[in-house]
Amino acid sequence: MFTGIVETTGIVEKKEVNGSNISFWISSELTPALKVDQSLAHDGVCLTIEALDGNVHKVTAVQETLQKTSLGNWKPGKKVNLERAMVLGGRLDGHLVQGHVDATGTCISVENKEGSWLYRFSFPDHFAALVIEKGSICINGISLTAFQVAKNALSVAIIPYTYEHTNIQDVFPGYIVNLEFDMIGKYIERKQEVDS
Repeated sequence: MFTGIVETTGIVEKKEVNGSNISFWISSELTPALKVDQSLAHDGVCLTIEALDGNVHKVTAVQETLQKTSLGNWKPGKKVNLERAMVLGGRLDGHLVQGHVDATGTCISVENKEGSWLYRFSFPDHFAALVIEKGSICINGISLTAFQVAKNALSVAIIPYTYEHTNIQDVFPGYIVNLEFDMIGKYIERKQEVDS
């Protein structure tokens, strides 16, 4: 379980294709604090640490993960948002994030508001019920508040700290991002499906 509060960014150093899986070697300042078999969110995708080598760690994405996320597009040099699993009993500064990406979205526009940035993203129509005005959304592992919500689009405002300390600064119109919709909304939607 995560909070959507990005701790640092890492850099993809190497990409290896193994059958239908892809392994990534990622360097970051977090690596010395990691252990093999730990969960670590990478742009909002929960992946297991498989190996450590100096300041580089290895993770592997299986076919299911590659189909639902942007990881298949990653190349060496890509900046990745990283967050360690939350500590039970700690502060929940963002919102409850599982690290289980629901879909990808596409950046529609970026507007510099002279002190903040306004981003607009599209998402698949069938997730419309899971996005509410002023509700939580996780974009590339960043806990954000959705507004200007339409059937298949939403906006988020980015403060300078988030802009400087995550890879949102690399997002431009046409860029594909990982989306995780609010967990509580997903449970409510499922209950309505089962009850009807």
